[in-house]
Amino acid sequence: MDIIGLIGLIAAICTTISFLPQVIKIYHTKHTKDLSLPMYVIFSAGVFLWLCFGLLIDSFPIILANSITLVLSMYILIMKIKHK
Repeated sequence: MDIIGLIGLIAAICTTISFLPQVIKIYHTKHTKDLSLPMYVIFSAGVFLWLCFGLLIDSFPIILANSITLVLSMYILIMKIKHK
C-alpha cells in the first residue's frame, strides 16, 4: 500500500470509529432526544453516496470506511426514529 492509500485508510479508521461512542451511548441509554433527525437522514444519504463512489472507483479505504459508517449511522437513525 502506498502512502496515499495509507493516509486514506487511517482517515477512514478515524472518521469511522468517531461514531462508536454515540452508538454505545444510545445502545445503553436508548436516549436520542437531543439528536437531529434531519442531520442523520442527510448524513446517512451522504455516506451511502460516498460508498457508491468508492465502489465505482474501486477504492478500498472509501468502501471500508463508508460501509462501516453507514451501518453505524443507520443504527443511530433507526434508534432516533424508534425512541423519539
